[in-house]
Amino acid sequence: MTFQSITLNMPEQVYRRAKRAAEALQRPIEEVILDTLNAALFPVDDVPPEMEGELAAMTGLPDEALWNAARNVIPPRRQSRLRALSKTQQKRLLKTSEKSELDELRKEYGMMTLRKAHAYALLRQRGLYSPTSTQ
Repeated sequence: MTFQSITLNMPEQVYRRAKRAAEALQRPIEEVILDTLNAALFPVDDVPPEMEGELAAMTGLPDEALWNAARNVIPPRRQSRLRALSKTQQKRLLKTSEKSELDELRKEYGMMTLRKAHAYALLRQRGLYSPTSTQ
């Protein structure tokens, strides 16, 4: 991995928070800042182009909005339809309309999963979530 050096001027308050986090984690402040940037500037290689802006904007959401995104689910009726079409597809070829509907439901499910994963990643970065938390 190649590294680039930069000089970064930041407000004293931001520096103090980064320094406290580094001390608490017993890690160099440079690593903490780099990890924070990495989390905020998530890789977009595997993200559908139509979601890049939405996921980037989530970085600025308040905690409660991130919790809502993390807990969001597809409505039960749509979940049932997704399961039914998936089972039907295992038994027979789907009609064109069914195939289109299944594709749309899968896309919706995938996008929601990506939003949830990103919300949990941001909450974890903020120290508000760990995989074992009960929040």
